[in-house]
Amino acid sequence: MSQRGYRFFICDVFTASRFGGNPLAVLPEADGLGDAEMQQIAREFNYSESTFVLPGNGPLNRRVRIFTPTTEVPFAGHPTIGTAFALAQAGEFGALFESLDVHFDVAAGRVPVLISAGKSGTWCELQAPQPLSTGTSVAPARIAAALSLATDDIVTDTHEPVVASVGLPFLIVEVAGIDALRRARAQTAALEALHDDGIVPDVHVYTRSDDEFDLRARMFAPLDGVPEDPATGSANCALAALLASRNEGADGEHRWRIAQGVEMGRPSVLDARTRRNGGEVTTWIGGSSVHVAEGTIFLDQESAR
Repeated sequence: MSQRGYRFFICDVFTASRFGGNPLAVLPEADGLGDAEMQQIAREFNYSESTFVLPGNGPLNRRVRIFTPTTEVPFAGHPTIGTAFALAQAGEFGALFESLDVHFDVAAGRVPVLISAGKSGTWCELQAPQPLSTGTSVAPARIAAALSLATDDIVTDTHEPVVASVGLPFLIVEVAGIDALRRARAQTAALEALHDDGIVPDVHVYTRSDDEFDLRARMFAPLDGVPEDPATGSANCALAALLASRNEGADGEHRWRIAQGVEMGRPSVLDARTRRNGGEVTTWIGGSSVHVAEGTIFLDQESAR
């Protein structure tokens, strides 16, 4: 049986060190792959996401599809950052001298990405494709049980546990300190009950920090085939937008340095910033990436589409 081969790159995103951050598989020339084949490939890599790059409408534009091991998602942060990095490293945008503005079309909308080259490597920053939207709030006792925590571990001073999105929704929960963050364990049955009630069961948990980081976070999405994610750009984008929106009267620019993945042994660093003007919030997330591997993945010629 004849085969088709597709080039792929693997990079670690939101880290300056290999085997930290969030791993990503990027297929830079995905023309000819059907939906089912993309899902099969994403399941084969079994990373939290894999991306499939299709031609855009100009040299600095691409269409990008993003798959978890179980489903396609409309937007995600580390896949967007990692795809920009991988394409730049492969020379897809030409020579990179200092910085370059590109944009990707994903299901959630158009995502501008700034790619910057420096002595310490390539750094990319995306702008979220949508303004902040918020949805259902969840009682602290209910989300505490879903995270194996006590109700007193949940902090509601700034916001209740609430669904928030800038392109992909997450249930965002603040907890009272690093100890509570470390103790968090997702209870699948409780998350399934949230899902059955129409509430997004992908939970982004964070706490305030007073060291080199402003925030420390973890993200659990077992119903999407991601028991825990080492670095979640879309969730931290939503978190930054939520915090900026709840900071009454504070127009201007705000920044947060965020640690994630520490409890998994894959430490990640995400730089979030917002610009608030008259209640309207624009959000960015950025970080470094490193090249890990590349190769070819083969599919049978008669693979299902």
